[in-house]
Amino acid sequence: MTQDIKTICLRLPLRIGSVNCYLIKTDTSYILIDSGYKNGRAVLEKELEQAGCKPGNLKLVILTHGDFDHTSNAAYLRNKFGAKISMHYDDSGMVEHGDMFWNRKKPNRLMKIIFDLVFGMKESDRFKPDVSVEDGQDLSEYGYDAKVIFIPGHSKGSIGILTASGDLFCGDLLVNTDKPVLNSMLEDPDSASASVNKLKSMAINTVYPGHGRPFQMKQFINPIP
Repeated sequence: MTQDIKTICLRLPLRIGSVNCYLIKTDTSYILIDSGYKNGRAVLEKELEQAGCKPGNLKLVILTHGDFDHTSNAAYLRNKFGAKISMHYDDSGMVEHGDMFWNRKKPNRLMKIIFDLVFGMKESDRFKPDVSVEDGQDLSEYGYDAKVIFIPGHSKGSIGILTASGDLFCGDLLVNTDKPVLNSMLEDPDSASASVNKLKSMAINTVYPGHGRPFQMKQFINPIP
């Protein structure tokens, strides 16, 4: 199976960084891992078009977790491209209700107000996922030689996508904005630690994070001092 990877980096509001989406070209169609935030929609569409991804051949949008900087364009892409949306059910309430703290520890009132102002999800961008994915789920029916890996910690429903060749799309569990590290923003540190140990037991070569540059898994396991 052909599985070319195109990284699409989208800027976030207020210059607070960027988020990565990954377009996978299979033998017959395309798969998008994460959809970015709504302010990057025009750039995302342009990148998809330039890659040859058009309405009708984007088969699946896989969301690694429910944060709005990863999910806000999913409903739009489903409507325009006819793609199905998949994610883990433990995060699905975030996008269904437009509440990034659904199934999470509740923040203080000021933090919630700030998040709602900066990353609020409009009614038109909310959605119910078409496919609920589980740990170990095979994606070959979409022409993708890969499986879903359940890696909670950043959120309760965080997943990764691991290909047969050892590429891992890790969502926000690991980041590489400076060097490969465990994300400091964690819902459950113990779950995150267990997820990291789970990944260390797997044959992983290149890691594609939600934020920052791709890196070799060995750089995370054995960092240079």
